[in-house]
Amino acid sequence: MELTLGELVVLGTLAERPRHGYDIEQVVEQRGVRRWTDIGFSSIYYLLDKLTARGLAEADDDRPSPKARRVVRITDRGRRTAAAGVRELLADAGVPARSFVAGLAHAGLLPAHEVDEALRTRLVGLDARIDAVVAARTAQEPLPPEARDVFSFSLSQLRAERSWLAERVQVPDE
Repeated sequence: MELTLGELVVLGTLAERPRHGYDIEQVVEQRGVRRWTDIGFSSIYYLLDKLTARGLAEADDDRPSPKARRVVRITDRGRRTAAAGVRELLADAGVPARSFVAGLAHAGLLPAHEVDEALRTRLVGLDARIDAVVAARTAQEPLPPEARDVFSFSLSQLRAERSWLAERVQVPDE
């Protein structure tokens, strides 16, 4: 992915409407974003500067006074880049859960049919991951209790996600 999770969060927030850094901080706090990304208060301003330098966002330099908050908006290029990042996070069954949550949080950057398509792609990949874990467990039997627990826990998580995805994209749950 061309963006870090922090950059995606900031761009996704700017895609909702132009904002200043403190406003983004409030959104991060209110939505509990820090539970699934390492974005800190001080890093928001760093990310805004970085995204602006890359042409993914642009600052409103027409402020009434030097102390007025600088409003930043997403550019068309930033919107396309963020949408591509979201598509990748939603479709790839191999990305960590926190990255997938970032994709879900900013799925509004994509048309609904593209979100569904990405989630269906993820579902196929998830089925392959489940099959691989089952095959690995079977190939290693008999297992010590600790290893059995690791496989059991992993499969439970994968199957729970598969169930959610199947319901979300209205595919029969196996």
